[in-house]
Amino acid sequence: MRTDLALESHQRAEASGRLEGIDKRERRYESAGFEVTEIDVQTEAAARLLGKPCGRYITVRCSEGRLSDRLYDAAAREDCLVRELSRLTALPKRILVAGLGNTAITPDSLGPRTAAGILATRHLKRLARGLDTSQLSEVTVISAGVMAQTGIESASVVKALCDETRPQLVLVIDALACSQLAHLGSTVQLCSSGISPGSGVENARAELSEATLGVPTCAIGIPTVTDCSVIAEAAGGSIAPEFQGMIVTPKDIDELILRSSTLLSSAINRALHPGLTREELALIM
Repeated sequence: MRTDLALESHQRAEASGRLEGIDKRERRYESAGFEVTEIDVQTEAAARLLGKPCGRYITVRCSEGRLSDRLYDAAAREDCLVRELSRLTALPKRILVAGLGNTAITPDSLGPRTAAGILATRHLKRLARGLDTSQLSEVTVISAGVMAQTGIESASVVKALCDETRPQLVLVIDALACSQLAHLGSTVQLCSSGISPGSGVENARAELSEATLGVPTCAIGIPTVTDCSVIAEAAGGSIAPEFQGMIVTPKDIDELILRSSTLLSSAINRALHPGLTREELALIM
C-alpha cells in the first residue's frame, strides 16, 4: 500500500484489531466543512505497525468535495488549519519553512508554490531598524528543489540553512501520496515527526526530522497522487501488468495546487504571525 497518510495506515491496523500504543481523537469544523482525526503514535511497537515514526498526526478532511472546490469560506478553512497547526506544536518565534518538490511537475509543486506565499521576515527583523517588527516572527523561507535539479538532497539544503539561521522549528511542506480516492486532493496531513520525501511513491529521499536536522521538525502535506491500482480497485477490476506502478493525479490538478497552496500559505502566515490579522497579511503579501 503506497501511502503517506497515517490515517490510512491506522485504518489498516484497525481492521486487524491491533491498536495498542495509538491514541485517536476526532473533531469537526462545521463552518469549514472539515473533519479532523488526530492520531498519536506513542510506542515503537505502534510505529512499526503503522510504518510511521512516533509522533502526532493530524488529518484534516473535506466532508465533501475536494480542496479545489469553492463550497466553503476560505477564512473558515484557514481558521481550522491555524488551530490545528497550533495544536500540533508550540510555534516559536524563529522558524524555517521549507517547500519541497519540483515546480516543473504540477502534482509535485505543492511545496514550492506554498513557500512562494509565505511571508519571509528574517531580513526585516535584522536589517529594518526603523520599522516596528514586534508583531512579526522571524521566518526564513526556502524552496529546496529536488536532487535532479540541484544535485543535492533536499535534507542537506535544509540542514545547511538550519546551521546558518538556527531556527527553533522547521516546517516542511510537500505533496503526498494516498491509497484511497476519498483522500486524494481532499486531505491535509500535519505531523510532528518530519517527513521522508517521496516515500509514498517508492522514491524515498533523505529524511527531514529532528534526528537529521537537530531541530524540531513538523510537516504539512496534501495527497496529490495515488497508485493506478487504487483506480482499478475502485472500479472493481484488476490492473494490467503494463500499468503496474503507474501514478495518477486528479484532472483538476492545476486548480487543486493553486487553491490548496494558497490555503496552506495563508494559514501558515496567520499561525506564524498571530499579531497580524488576515487582512493585514493579505495586504503585505
